Amino acid sequence: MRIEKKVLPQSFQKILDGDKKYELRLADWDCQAGDVLVLKEWNPKTEDYTGRILEKEITYVEKTKDVKFWSDKEVEKYGYQIISFK
Repeated sequence: MRIEKKVLPQSFQKILDGDKKYELRLADWDCQAGDVLVLKEWNPKTEDYTGRILEKEITYVEKTKDVKFWSDKEVEKYGYQIISFK
């Protein structure tokens, strides 16, 4: 399946440069390993696409609502971070 999504310029460039190898998205749509994620750069200032497009094969999907490793107080103080590996 091919799935098209908007991506902000700063994230688009990091993905293009090879520095960012993940996406954190609301799980309000279905995808699975083997699908192609078509990332279309979106300029929020002009509220339009820039014309730059990247296609990435999805290799792994993790969906969760229930992260109970830390207390609500710790999450409120520090938030979450996503870490990717090479």
